Amino acid sequence: MKRTEKMLLCTGLISAAFAANAGAAEKNTKPNIIFILCDDMGYGDLGCYGQKYIQTPNLDRMAQEGMRFTQAYAGSPVSAPSRASLMTGQHSGHGHVRGNKEYWTGEVMYGNNKDYAVVGQEPYDPGHIILPEIMKGNGYTTGMFGKWAGGYEGSCSTPDKRGVDEYYGYICQFQAHLYYPNFLNRYSRSAGDTAVVRVVMDENIKYPMYGDDYKKRPQYSADMIHQEALAWLDKQDGKQPFYGFFTYTLPHAELAQPNDSILKGYKQKFFVDKTWGGSEGSRYNPAVHTHAEFAGMITRLDAYVGEILAKLKEKGLDENTIVIFSSDNGPHEEGGADPEFFGRDGKLRGLKRQCYEGGIRVPFIVRWPGHVQAGTVNDHQLAFYDVMPTFCELAGDKKFPKKHLNKKLEGDCFDGISFAPTLLGQNDKQQKHDYLYWEFHETDQIGVRMGDWKLVVKQGVPHLYDLATDIHEDRDVAAEHPDIVKQMKEIIRKEHRPNDLFKVTLPDFDK
Repeated sequence: MKRTEKMLLCTGLISAAFAANAGAAEKNTKPNIIFILCDDMGYGDLGCYGQKYIQTPNLDRMAQEGMRFTQAYAGSPVSAPSRASLMTGQHSGHGHVRGNKEYWTGEVMYGNNKDYAVVGQEPYDPGHIILPEIMKGNGYTTGMFGKWAGGYEGSCSTPDKRGVDEYYGYICQFQAHLYYPNFLNRYSRSAGDTAVVRVVMDENIKYPMYGDDYKKRPQYSADMIHQEALAWLDKQDGKQPFYGFFTYTLPHAELAQPNDSILKGYKQKFFVDKTWGGSEGSRYNPAVHTHAEFAGMITRLDAYVGEILAKLKEKGLDENTIVIFSSDNGPHEEGGADPEFFGRDGKLRGLKRQCYEGGIRVPFIVRWPGHVQAGTVNDHQLAFYDVMPTFCELAGDKKFPKKHLNKKLEGDCFDGISFAPTLLGQNDKQQKHDYLYWEFHETDQIGVRMGDWKLVVKQGVPHLYDLATDIHEDRDVAAEHPDIVKQMKEIIRKEHRPNDLFKVTLPDFDK
């Protein structure tokens, strides 16, 4: 039985008392931080957020032992710019990366499989500091495992150049469409790597990338990435603070995973299931049991979280480590996923790629024993660009934000507000946003939240909703509140900076 299956069956493992590692050194004065970012999980995909069909015992327990946020927002309704917001501390009207711009060049063969020689996304601005670099500057050792999506191979922005000591996963998020890939990427300072390299999946490339024989590939990337993350965590001895960014690809399509007890259990539960025909160009293989596959991927991810928490207890690092769990954007329909079946949007309108609540409001759980009060539910409004100042405050970084800005970059800025006071129960000291902001070029949408007012601009046309009475954003009240619309359009005028790579249609500011 695999370790992840054992975690599913032995749900009491996290609460069991592990003896502290006798060889652990004295505790450092700064908290360790692990941020677990999953891929395309909707607000309602976890039991603690109301999911009825999918088992998530470890994340539910994490919420019981920590703080669950009900109004937390991703940086964007799609992957790369959402991650960029978290990395840069900027919203998508200011940041450089605002979409999933891909770089695929050249050809290389892996067995009989043709792949790209260079892959990846638009690089982060090398002149703007990002989160791993800040953590390094504060004395942390840094490990990242999973999706990078912050620059293509060989570009100015790859993990080796941006403050990451140990990396293993997918540099390119398009490559992550395959859970049984031809290669993964690695950068290991401890192993002597001088740049990001490719690690060929020798057993996978014996079989094709698409079709029935694809299922014979044995090297499952999600498990491999998780095991590397656990191995890195196991090396931490408490002498130096560590920052782990675990960017797992589950439960993003394609719908594929080992046919073990997790998946078999859901195949029995969803005996009447849907099939999906596949999309070779998008690297999504056909799926026979779409509901079982999707549910299994979330439960598998839940088991990974359980193993991380267990490892921290085993090593005596539990009480000095902040663990955060969230998703990069709302639920997807790609690869045969069926959010309507699971009611996965948590009664919110919209999916991935949309600036409605369902595309950007995400699960967000924080656990820090002895510091974050257990069993609390909080409605503080936060966005991914708040993570950077929060980590700076928790790490005692007095240079944020002014001294981290590059004065050579005209207009460079940070947009976040630390929510550390909320975590520590100091609500009287918590600053709040006057508004939150998003824009996304693919669907030509802009989103602004101001208190309970929500403005969604689609192709230049504003639509206004009152979330206090209309959480599903069904009733457009723009015509009834022109003063509010005008006020929120002025926010857009103020916050949007032109970006030739990712253009959106602005509303008419004169109306």
